[in-house]
Amino acid sequence: MPTDISLQAMSLPEKMALLEALWEDLSKSPDKLQSPDWHKDVLEERRRRVQSGEDTFSDWEDAKRDIRKRIS
Repeated sequence: MPTDISLQAMSLPEKMALLEALWEDLSKSPDKLQSPDWHKDVLEERRRRVQSGEDTFSDWEDAKRDIRKRIS
């Protein structure tokens, strides 16, 4: 079912909410999602950086809360 959405008319919080809703819907069928070949390399590099202490990561809920604070 085609949907016509005027992205230019949407606020940033509306766009973020739409993005989150799309991802939630897509993630219901993980077997249909295929990562590009380069994605494994990026994930391995990130894992290496976290293990070496070069980088850290945040809990997803905390990260979303921080992003929402910055854009509102």
